Amino acid sequence: MTLTPPAAGGARIDPLAPAHPGRWENGDVVVCHVDRAAVPVRLVSGRAPELVSEHFEVHRPGGRLLVLHRFRPDELDDDVATLVAGELGAVVESAPVFERVVTGIVRSTVGDPLTAWSTFYANSLAVLRHPERAAVPGAPPEASLAGFAPVHARALDEVAGTSVVDLGTCFGFLPLLMAERGLDVVATDHTPGTMRLLSAVVGTGIAPEAAGRLRTMACDARELPLRDDAVDTVTAIHLLEHLPAAESAAVVAEMRRVARRRLVVAVPFEDVPDPVYGHLCRFSPEVLTDLGERTGARFRVDTDHGGWLVVDM
Repeated sequence: MTLTPPAAGGARIDPLAPAHPGRWENGDVVVCHVDRAAVPVRLVSGRAPELVSEHFEVHRPGGRLLVLHRFRPDELDDDVATLVAGELGAVVESAPVFERVVTGIVRSTVGDPLTAWSTFYANSLAVLRHPERAAVPGAPPEASLAGFAPVHARALDEVAGTSVVDLGTCFGFLPLLMAERGLDVVATDHTPGTMRLLSAVVGTGIAPEAAGRLRTMACDARELPLRDDAVDTVTAIHLLEHLPAAESAAVVAEMRRVARRRLVVAVPFEDVPDPVYGHLCRFSPEVLTDLGERTGARFRVDTDHGGWLVVDM
């Protein structure tokens, strides 16, 4: 999930911006926390809700999207995004709106911004470290944190050497796990707000091992501000599906320039790219093979909770 793309009207997300307790808004999206009983059916401006689900109630007063919820702090983790996609798919039709709703849930559940996100990170990392406690058998990576844990595990095992650049890192769960393993990591994303959030959370001590081993960088994956052969491994884990298909080769070429030893790409295999998650293109083993051949280096392609391209220099 990316936190700060442009929205309608030019609004952008600052995940740490001040907000009223129990209420967060950005652009035309408003998210409010309600009493911890079941989400009630309310009348807003004299109208019944547009949608009521297990976790949410949706209204559109004055053309704005108002989402009511009742999450507890111990329920804040990245699986909130799965619930939003599953229950609100009919009204959350684009990645920018989806991202604002998820951000609003985190921010409206805990009053202090950094405490809210630290809670979100701590809960999410707990699931990723011990996915067996929350595993959903057969779930695809996008369906849950536990479903994505095998992708992180495979990415960690594919790293060659001790220094890594991770592209499109989003919340930065994978770089945090890399740092825990003793790797020196540069986490990159094209959105400065996401990288500021990750740096701030690392500063809270939520992952002590990361403090001296992880740094962040806001940059374009197609033009990295890094020298040739800067690190041992460059990873792009579920990044390329968020870009137009024509840009995949440019990103892989830039990865090859920066990596001394190995580049690792992981993508989902979908019949249709999911617009809620911001997916723009569809991958197959043949597409990954073509990308590998363009590098001119030795590579392998295989399937493991999606598709993998691993290129050795």
